Amino acid sequence: MDDDALQFRRYLIHYQNSWEVILLQRSTERLDVDLLVLPDANLILIASVIEPLRGANRISGSELYRWRLLTPDGAPVPTTSNIAVPAQGAFKATTEDTPLFVLASYNWRRSATPALKMQLSQAARYRTVIAGIESGTWLLAEASLLDGLQATVHWEDYEDFALAYPEVRAVKDRFVIDGKRLTTSGSLPTVDLMLEVIRQRQGYSLALEVSRLFRYEQPSFHADESLSAAAAGLRMHDPRVTQAVRLMEEHIEQPLVLTRLARRVGISARHLQDLFQQSIGAPPHVHYLALRLNAARRKVIETTASFADIAAATGFNSASAFARSYRASFSESPSETRLRLRRRITPSQVPG
Repeated sequence: MDDDALQFRRYLIHYQNSWEVILLQRSTERLDVDLLVLPDANLILIASVIEPLRGANRISGSELYRWRLLTPDGAPVPTTSNIAVPAQGAFKATTEDTPLFVLASYNWRRSATPALKMQLSQAARYRTVIAGIESGTWLLAEASLLDGLQATVHWEDYEDFALAYPEVRAVKDRFVIDGKRLTTSGSLPTVDLMLEVIRQRQGYSLALEVSRLFRYEQPSFHADESLSAAAAGLRMHDPRVTQAVRLMEEHIEQPLVLTRLARRVGISARHLQDLFQQSIGAPPHVHYLALRLNAARRKVIETTASFADIAAATGFNSASAFARSYRASFSESPSETRLRLRRRITPSQVPG
């Protein structure tokens, strides 16, 4: 096994995170998520939760995430676009431990009935995580599920929220994770949160690839400056790390050696290594290999190119070296990936 591939594999196995909630634990198992969508939610808000998860499934070639849409009564819920979103069931207070996301945009007070607040309080006893998405934060506060915890809301509502719920530690941030409570301040910050979930569960490289699907830029909550798409969702606050990652993305076929990469950024190789470790928790060559393997995996899944051509296009010296690195990171060979995906296509799914 190549040294880089072995180190990358060990990194995947031994990476640990600091949160003790199932939503944010390193795992390759499928995660089911319940979305409680309230009337007058934005379509983009719903998509901001679902689409990053769908992207993770697509890029990985496996079902890492599955979601279920619920409404208070099980009926289709109207959105601000006058498009009704169908439900897969009614929200009920059960002993399920599935993470619950409460999505609300406008007129949330109409949904904050005593019955719903009671259901949320009862569900909180069993749910591993409850997230308030945009105005969903208000619902959680109304149900006393944020008392003593940090939480964020849309910037326009911050002052009103802080006055209405002094027992909640309101903060100005794009999203907040405090124990088993997650809150976001809007649609795009919700994308940030979902990328963070993916990063914690499957690694920063997959989160990076998902962010690239949207050509997504992550602005700062307090400033006009923004991070590049390379850094979206990965909290790369150092612009030199962001620049280095962008250079990596631009040189997938012919990878830059560390010394040249550092020189292009304007610092020493050792300094760049330290910055990467501080920013994303892995050395540059591990991240670079992850980018190349993700690019290769997309080609394996989405094209019929030969493995030799894919190896050459992603900076590997040979098809065999590529296959070893691929198996080390994805626990299957490129041919096994294609075979597995072909088996998922049943005759009824093939166009007639």
